Amino acid sequence: MKKDGRKLDRKAQEAIRLMAVERVREGELPSDVIASYGMNRTTIHKWLNRTKGKGAGLRKLKSRKGTGRPRSLTGKQEQQVFRWINGKNPMQYGFDFGLWSRRIVGELVLEKYGVKLSPGSIGALLARLNLTPQKPLQRAYQRDKDAIERWQRDTYPAIAKQAKKEGAGIYFWDESGFRADGVQGKTWALRGKTPVVEVPGQRQSISAASAVNSKGGFWYATYKGGLTGELFVELLGKLMYRRKKPLHLVVDGLPAHKKKCVKEYIASLDGRLQLHFLPGYAPELNPDELVWSYAKRTGTARRPLKAGEKLSVKVDLQLNEIRNNPRLVRSFFGHPSVAYISDL
Repeated sequence: MKKDGRKLDRKAQEAIRLMAVERVREGELPSDVIASYGMNRTTIHKWLNRTKGKGAGLRKLKSRKGTGRPRSLTGKQEQQVFRWINGKNPMQYGFDFGLWSRRIVGELVLEKYGVKLSPGSIGALLARLNLTPQKPLQRAYQRDKDAIERWQRDTYPAIAKQAKKEGAGIYFWDESGFRADGVQGKTWALRGKTPVVEVPGQRQSISAASAVNSKGGFWYATYKGGLTGELFVELLGKLMYRRKKPLHLVVDGLPAHKKKCVKEYIASLDGRLQLHFLPGYAPELNPDELVWSYAKRTGTARRPLKAGEKLSVKVDLQLNEIRNNPRLVRSFFGHPSVAYISDL
């Protein structure tokens, strides 16, 4: 059975060529030599011919790096493609779609350079440019970038400095809701057969509020329904119960946080509690958002309720586990989006 030498790596091919020609030069018949390698008899004559002539010799049998097919775009053009894509979206170039795809990249290259690339070539190009397909983060267009930068650069450091001077603590507050029929994440299943996860037919929901700080402190409370100003005051009372040190509480701009009854309650505490408001539409600045993300990824979304179980009990148990794990709580502050937080 004949062997296909092309399936061997370059070094192996080179070694066979050199040994075969040396054996012929030492007196063996070319046909016997090539037969010992299991290759076509005409192959060795090609190798011998390459070594003939002035200045040839065995070096002609050395492997050379393959040049491959020349690229359709120059290096300069490829870098321009990178600049088109990196940090921008197709709508800036007249397309009616906001996400990059190989098709759109191909159309842009054709429009700008008159070069038509196949989807495979575009994929290879993007890989060379270190661009990968990723799920984009969503940001509200109402975001005030200047306000976010001021918060990180000036506002929060001033809060931290004041808290240190007062011997006060800094906590970040947020609310969230849980549903018994909410399933997050993915599971493995046969292609084309969508898996089924059994969840309670009776809908159950519960709301929760929590406060977290960078030293591993965690406080929480559960309640039913939406948050009102009056309920917020009630929860703040529980948060402040038996608290000896002053507290700086960072919250978002939810209307319930700004009600008149809330302001009156805070005034009654004579400086023991101060509220600070995050910039609008910037939830990523709040580490408590990461707590809720963790809780929903690892709680009832992963372990649906069984018959007779109550969602409120399961959520309470999970939040209590978080409270008893200061190391886990501190880890939320290691996320890049909240790297600005320090108690100075």
